[in-house]
Amino acid sequence: MKFLLRWVATALFVVASSVSTIAHAAAVSGQGTWETTLQGRDLDGNLSTFEAYYDTALNITWLADANYSQTSGFDADGFVNWTVANAWAAGLDINGYTGWRLPTVSPVDGTTADDFNYSFIGTEDRGYNVSAPGTLYAGSTASELAHMFYNTLGDKGYCNPSTSTVGSCVEQAGYGLSNTGPFSNVQLFYWSATEVALDASNVWSFAFGFGDQRYYEKTNGLVAWAVRSGDVGASTVPVPAAVWLFGSGLLGLIGAARRRKS
Repeated sequence: MKFLLRWVATALFVVASSVSTIAHAAAVSGQGTWETTLQGRDLDGNLSTFEAYYDTALNITWLADANYSQTSGFDADGFVNWTVANAWAAGLDINGYTGWRLPTVSPVDGTTADDFNYSFIGTEDRGYNVSAPGTLYAGSTASELAHMFYNTLGDKGYCNPSTSTVGSCVEQAGYGLSNTGPFSNVQLFYWSATEVALDASNVWSFAFGFGDQRYYEKTNGLVAWAVRSGDVGASTVPVPAAVWLFGSGLLGLIGAARRRKS
């Protein structure tokens, strides 16, 4: 009960100060795997900017703007209910790139029969440290949002996975959203696309402010981060350019050979 009251108080504080909290987060080199597992993708024909990032660990592509529903003008702040969030992602057409969706959640332990169970050390789908380094299911790709938070960005959850237990939380220094990697407009609370198996009125969501995966009623408002299965968009060096350079070099060698022969 004591922890619950503390969690509620902290949650209210984080919501009230979300703007300043997000403003202090930035790309942190050497933290997480983002510098090696995220590959920039161009969606607008301008290779000097990336509109998406291909995640080699999850084999999905994330929009670079983590609150695109707001910046695109779809919603004033990006906080929408689950039905609207799903429809928005499914209807996205970014310069001809379609097929977007919300991130998914699968059972970290292989079953949905224990969805009501809670753990502070990542042994259940509900709670903290899902897929976090040093836990039972470290590096698990079952939850795309949890993997992004704990592994790709290397951020820390509120509960220390080394000193906490399944039913007891020990606060961890430096918890929360400290590293946003190459993404812009990263928010504190995100919808997943996955309903809770034992209670379809609720959906799995993830809190980047605390690092916990939780239930959320569909009628509430959270942010939608659009992703797409597989690799989409142009890479830094487009294939046509690479082929052209190879061809130019080959023609140069042929020309030089002819000059020597003559």
